[in-house]
Amino acid sequence: MLNDTAIKVYSEIGKLKKVLLHRPGKELENLMPEYLERLLFDDIPYLEIAQQEHDAFAKIFESLGIEVVYLEDLVVDSLLNDEIKLQFIKEYIEEAGIKESRESSMLKDYFLSFTSPKEMVLKMMEGIRKSEINDYRGPRLADFLSNQYPFIIDPMPNLYFTRDPFATVGEGVSIHKMHTVTRNRETLFAKYIFNCNPIYKGTKLMYDRTEKYSLEGGDILILNEEIVAVGISQRTNPNSIEKFANTLLTEDSSFKKVLAIDIPKTRAFMHLDTVFTMVDYDKFTIHPNIKSDIAVYVLERGDDGNIKITEGKGSLEDILKKALNLDKVKLIKCGGNSIIDAAREQWNDGSNTLCIAPGEVIVYTRNYVTNQILQQEGIKIYTMPSSELSRGRGGPRCMSMPLIREKI
Repeated sequence: MLNDTAIKVYSEIGKLKKVLLHRPGKELENLMPEYLERLLFDDIPYLEIAQQEHDAFAKIFESLGIEVVYLEDLVVDSLLNDEIKLQFIKEYIEEAGIKESRESSMLKDYFLSFTSPKEMVLKMMEGIRKSEINDYRGPRLADFLSNQYPFIIDPMPNLYFTRDPFATVGEGVSIHKMHTVTRNRETLFAKYIFNCNPIYKGTKLMYDRTEKYSLEGGDILILNEEIVAVGISQRTNPNSIEKFANTLLTEDSSFKKVLAIDIPKTRAFMHLDTVFTMVDYDKFTIHPNIKSDIAVYVLERGDDGNIKITEGKGSLEDILKKALNLDKVKLIKCGGNSIIDAAREQWNDGSNTLCIAPGEVIVYTRNYVTNQILQQEGIKIYTMPSSELSRGRGGPRCMSMPLIREKI
């Protein structure tokens, strides 16, 4: 039976009570320079240091009394019996692109050979080198050729960015159709958590991974209990936003509007949370290169029951003031007014902060210029090391999925 407080997120800034993380694992050690683009990575983090940095991240939460849960543990707790486990393995193999029945059977036996379900799940996340399974399948002719791809199943190095595969909205969840095949496999874990986990099954579904159009969590920002902003971005399709709004904006929902914000379709502006994040009731960090005027489309439920869309245009500041019914908002530029500091710190996700309470945020230590400006604006900061984690091009917000926040 669903716990009444399993999921509850009605803002970006409400005091955080429970958060989902994924501690980077051996999937990072399966990154190779030749295949970085395929796996959506720019660099190869050093795993040992990345794990130490991630542990420091988790300790910030724990020191503040915020409950931390881990993705792999929720998946393991969802595999309640042999039938569910076998179905999970079958779907995982299919979505890994394994088409040959001999290889599918061999991989099934391989996964069933793990005595610990957690070790099995971590191996699925890690990916499988062809050299690891020769005892199960025997050598193939292709294995002797030096130019052959070395994995039978790709690793999932992006998993530590738990923000993207699904998003908690109000007391519901959207499980996403990811923009790339590489990351779409990640959402299988969410499917089993929200279908089978004793705590989370029965959660209202706002969007499903089987949909046609892509929607990613970094583009979803909950401005307050009535308004959700969604980025029309490189990785979120406008058709998915309309479908999401149609499910979200119901009579029994507190949410009344979805703001679809059109942002540049480039890697630098990959998601809406690389453009701006909320750090207090009236304060936001912003990408220094966001243009002064941006297009916004307001989706609301009309009197006839259908979604109506109105188009607007203006500065991000004006859009936010109007949406939040504020006289003024403060936009805090990543790197301040220095184009050099701004470029460097935006590269390291200086504007991708995680708000854990009104006026309190977690940030990367390395973005010291932006951090100092935040403090000057009255924001309390908690800093975490990031020499290796930042190589994945994501900040503290990207690496966390709030499950419960207090209402404000």
